Amino acid sequence: MRIPGRATFRSLGSVNYRLWTVGAFISNIGTWVQRTAQDWLVLTGLTHHSAAAVGTVMALQFAPQLLFLPWTGAVADRFNQRRLLMLTQLGMGLLALGLGALTIAGLVQLWQVYLFAFLFGTVAAFDAPARQTFVAELVEEAHLANAIALNSTSFNGARLIGPALAGLIIAAIGSGYAFLLNGFSFFAVLASLASLRVHLLRPHPRAARARGSFLQGLRYVARRPDLMAMLGMLAFIGTFGLNFPIFITTMAVSVFHTGAGGYGLLSSSLALGTVTGALYAAGATRLTYRPLFIGTALFGLGCTLAALAPTYLLFALALVVTGFAALLFLSISNSLMQVSTDPAMRGRVMALRISIALGGTPIGAPIVGYVADAFGPRAALLIGAASGIAACLLGLLYLARRLPPSTFA
Repeated sequence: MRIPGRATFRSLGSVNYRLWTVGAFISNIGTWVQRTAQDWLVLTGLTHHSAAAVGTVMALQFAPQLLFLPWTGAVADRFNQRRLLMLTQLGMGLLALGLGALTIAGLVQLWQVYLFAFLFGTVAAFDAPARQTFVAELVEEAHLANAIALNSTSFNGARLIGPALAGLIIAAIGSGYAFLLNGFSFFAVLASLASLRVHLLRPHPRAARARGSFLQGLRYVARRPDLMAMLGMLAFIGTFGLNFPIFITTMAVSVFHTGAGGYGLLSSSLALGTVTGALYAAGATRLTYRPLFIGTALFGLGCTLAALAPTYLLFALALVVTGFAALLFLSISNSLMQVSTDPAMRGRVMALRISIALGGTPIGAPIVGYVADAFGPRAALLIGAASGIAACLLGLLYLARRLPPSTFA
């Protein structure tokens, strides 16, 4: 295992990147608090342990990534990303506060959670490509891959804190206050965006307004076999593998019979693995394709171990392995795609990446939720295991046969 050193955190030498990271980390904690509280509310408060309902919430939250794909990437490529992010972050903050107010007032119903999930996902669909490509304006091109990996570390470091904090809040005062906390956390990002040294930003060329900009992005990707292969691998993992809210909630409630605190700790166990995977990727001094195969194969193994785990502790340890594998694959594929893409096309390429990684959830989550309800959560986890193995085989069959051996060293 590579030990994190100074090179791992080299992007923090940029004052703008430091400001961005602080605000984003605080907001990411709030995001994980809300995700945990939302899944718990649906599973235990608004339904009788319905994994299918949790899957529906996930589907509605991520469906906009596909529905609005023709516009999200083009918006990120055309408009000032700092201003765009200020609008999207404000919108998500207000939605979180609204859901929190309804829940605290005792008025929340399942259909309202569905509605807020869809609205939140709609704003997030425009936020995500801008947020992922905005990092290129904060650091030098030579540090871009490192900055992308550190973004993943921040997001998943917050995952260590957020679910455990959510468990405490839910147990002490209820889910509504968890939503309020998330709403207020978005103001940390707004403050960091307002504090950036604008003269130090490195804006890349904006795409000209033109008809068919979305199709231009598709044609660009179609001419790149490496991008096509990584998107195919993402499709397997994103559709059937990244359904951890279903996996963890159902295992916590139905198999190990734990409460909100135990559920939060399981989510933090997954986060421990994801942080380790993100830090490992951040320490890379040269990007290669080999981690893609290692990550997907290890993801399949981790999900298998989690499905077979006889005790709560062994399940938590299997989640650490699974989290490490998932973030190793996601972080390296993100870096490879951004670094190798024309700057004027990054927004559209990243929107396509996000739509495939997350937009498959409306298809996969209901299926996985149904399997968890009908055959048990262990069977659902085996679907996740199969997605990792399928992604690894696709990469080996497609990438390994078309790229120079040096790119796998």
